[in-house]
Amino acid sequence: MPPSQHPDGDQSFDGSRPWMLNPQVSLRPESFGALAYHFGTRRLSFLKSRTLLAVVEALGDQPTGHDACRAAGVTAAEFGAYERALAALARSGMICERQAS
Repeated sequence: MPPSQHPDGDQSFDGSRPWMLNPQVSLRPESFGALAYHFGTRRLSFLKSRTLLAVVEALGDQPTGHDACRAAGVTAAEFGAYERALAALARSGMICERQAS
């Protein structure tokens, strides 16, 4: 099944689906979170918290994006903010939907 698309053609984030770090992206942990560099598009993104870094690193090991958030310790009150951050990462191609295992 193809990933969800925004009307402008960008990939949207559906937390009930399986996700992963794009294979063309490298993460460099920093004190504030991490730098994410996409070698295909040459885009640089900032992950602005260590928890967001933990979520992104957990994506490939968890069945869904929501499960990755829970595994990284995201609380119910924080969930909306992390879902918006993951949506921005999906739109920029830093994370991508993967085939369910």
